[in-house]
Amino acid sequence: MSIYSLLRWNFKWLNSLYHAGKLRLIIMTSLLMFGGTSYGDNYQIGVYYFPGWKDEQIGAPASLPWERIKAFPERKPMLGWYDDGSDYVMWQQIDWMQSYGIDFVVFDWYFGQEKQVMLEHALAAYMQAPNRTKLKFSILWANHNGMPKSIDDWHVMVRYWVRHYFPRPEFLLNDGHPVVFVFSADKLRKQAESFGATTKELIDSAQVLAREEGLPGIYFVAGTGAYLPMIEAYAKDAGYSAFSAYNYHQGPTFPYNTPSHSFAELDKGYQAHWQRFAAEGSLPLIVPMTSGWDNRPWGGSKDPFHDNSLSTPNEFQKHLDAAKTFMNANPELTQKMGVICCWNEFGEGSFIEPTEIMGTSYLEQIQNVFSSESQ
Repeated sequence: MSIYSLLRWNFKWLNSLYHAGKLRLIIMTSLLMFGGTSYGDNYQIGVYYFPGWKDEQIGAPASLPWERIKAFPERKPMLGWYDDGSDYVMWQQIDWMQSYGIDFVVFDWYFGQEKQVMLEHALAAYMQAPNRTKLKFSILWANHNGMPKSIDDWHVMVRYWVRHYFPRPEFLLNDGHPVVFVFSADKLRKQAESFGATTKELIDSAQVLAREEGLPGIYFVAGTGAYLPMIEAYAKDAGYSAFSAYNYHQGPTFPYNTPSHSFAELDKGYQAHWQRFAAEGSLPLIVPMTSGWDNRPWGGSKDPFHDNSLSTPNEFQKHLDAAKTFMNANPELTQKMGVICCWNEFGEGSFIEPTEIMGTSYLEQIQNVFSSESQ
């Protein structure tokens, strides 16, 4: 048979399959097997890390932060009142994260008024830890402090990320793009406006800086609640790639202006946010989850009843189950990816790090819900 005849025969065969519907099935199956979008039972679960447990650090909530926690002995870590960022502490924390099904850690990251990086000790210890290779990392830029004050401030900060973090093989990527979480998209918008810029101008210039270093760009994640018009169009038009949040505080009642008074209410508030993102959001959602809230060590919440929102391990597992159900129902929206607040926010009552009293019970819930063996 000539090559021409063979090609014509194959074409007729493929054409007959197509009209029979069989080729379309073959194509769809091949896409799922060889690079199409199918998330299956593969979840990516991260956790925020608060580097606030080292004495006499600029940017820390207190000069001796553990002293505030000692009045709450049930929060004493299994590692004791540790020196945050020490080699052994980070090694053990990474080992726990890996052992219980956490795929990436997001370090809270601070940029000061003098264009200096603050509270970087834990991240520095992670980057030296020999057991880090199976645990990806990212940063949450905690933009609480009125920075940047100019385009130059912004460029100094972004260049630091591009040169110190993004080239590392452990840095968390989405489609080849380094992932950076922004604590408050709304604060960044207001800060940009204060010096005559827009969020889009800042993000666009950051993409240029990344490409100058050979990167395809940056995957910026907008920290925000599920309120309009932020989730309908603004964040997408501004150049963000996805939504998430550090934490929410509201109960289940829209417009979410009443703080939760129990973890059950907080959980329902989270679920209400997720559903509104699914209904109205214009970007993917990295599903935010929480272990709770009780801010008494830092002075308490404005509504003191809000500090009743700390979970039990059983309540935490139910919350994770709800997040998993939401991911399964919305695989394209969520990419089955979520992030938990927090590893060690002992002052805010948001922690899953093992403690002397609770042991590893919170980590066990993550493993129970999201590990491949539990599917």
